[in-house]
Amino acid sequence: MAKAKTNFSCTECGGITNKWTGQCPACSQWNTLVESIAETGGGNRYSVQHQGLAQTAPVLSLADIEAIDVPRFGTGIEEFDRVLGGGLVAGGVVLIGGDPGIGKSTLLLQALANMSRIKKVLYVSGEESGAQIALRAKRLAVDARDLKLQAEIQLEKILATLVEHKPEVAVIDSIQTVYSDALSSAPGSVAQVRECAAQLTRVAKQTGITIIMVGHVTKEGALAGPRVLEHIVDTVLYFEGDTHSSFRLVRAIKNRFGAVNELGVFAMTEKGLKGVSNPSALFLSQHDNPVPGACVMVTQEGTRPLLVEIQALVDTSHLPNARRLSVGLEQNRLAMLLAVLHRHAGIAAFDQDVFINAVGGVKITEPAAGLAVLLAIHSSMRSKPLPRGLVVFGEVGLAGEIRPAPRGQERLKEAAKLGFSIALIPKANAPKQKIEGLTIIAVERIDEALNRVREHE
Repeated sequence: MAKAKTNFSCTECGGITNKWTGQCPACSQWNTLVESIAETGGGNRYSVQHQGLAQTAPVLSLADIEAIDVPRFGTGIEEFDRVLGGGLVAGGVVLIGGDPGIGKSTLLLQALANMSRIKKVLYVSGEESGAQIALRAKRLAVDARDLKLQAEIQLEKILATLVEHKPEVAVIDSIQTVYSDALSSAPGSVAQVRECAAQLTRVAKQTGITIIMVGHVTKEGALAGPRVLEHIVDTVLYFEGDTHSSFRLVRAIKNRFGAVNELGVFAMTEKGLKGVSNPSALFLSQHDNPVPGACVMVTQEGTRPLLVEIQALVDTSHLPNARRLSVGLEQNRLAMLLAVLHRHAGIAAFDQDVFINAVGGVKITEPAAGLAVLLAIHSSMRSKPLPRGLVVFGEVGLAGEIRPAPRGQERLKEAAKLGFSIALIPKANAPKQKIEGLTIIAVERIDEALNRVREHE
């Protein structure tokens, strides 16, 4: 029997090469080529005759196309709707990923149960049997009497079910378990994931069915499968947070119908995931008295201002190379900020171990955290707490300047609402009208910021 011909596919870009190399020739990523069976299809499966697609759409002038708002419908879970940009869109395709056991299936089962009261929904499970899902629904105490379920992993059968039952919302759990008979490779391979996602997306756009796909993640935390998977879909959501914690964060990485970096905060309870109405309380430690090395900042997650406590610990290093460790913030940025602190404020930390942590497991990606990080480090080095009621935000530049942050007014109003009394902010973010109960300290440089903080101690 002749040996099946194989090739190598890149898990990042989907590129194909005939032989294995350490580096992908298409995207230059290392160690991303995996062996798969070469596909020898007969005929083009994307042809009009094969798929029954409509004829080529006419070419129109952009000025002749009416711009209308996309209608949305809610999932019954307020925090989930916030991350989606206000709700689901007819014909939209959502990809949601996260670590095993973090709550992806639980959240979608709750959402489908809520929507099943007013809409036709379908849950396609490729990982669990119907009995397992029924047991979970009973444990969560959700009303799933009108929820339709199909335990199937063959793409052609799933597509036939979608055409026959015409649900308004369908969940595919998960895309890595689905396979197509048109391909000979195993489920979860690059070719299968790419093909199945493309076919489901095409059906969603043609029929107006909203499809939510669950995606596995790699050990690095990125979505498994080719990177083109994220380009195909309309919305990409990631679960963040520790599985050992009772809190879950859902972040929008991509959204064609809403704001990116929108954040939804959930608490895992015995009855499933519940939205948290005041998430700032989760990311603030409860100290009876101010402690050294703790600084509260206001970060902007999508449209929501969020108060997060930044903690720093500076200790004498006993190693030739002092350690730099950050949790929740980018480690390279920490090294840059320490260099700015030395060059423009005269405070050296070359012989000190520096540890930074964002309380609550939240990941802060915006540069406006720079000022809070430096104040927390300075407080820990001096073993003196920052003034009580202080809140901070601002980007620190390499020249030592404090650069403004977007939506400064919203950040200040959120801080005042939660009872903070002093705000150390960039001068460009100083409000024109006084905010009741909040003393504004506007600074332009890092050395000035440190001096103003010492005055209020």
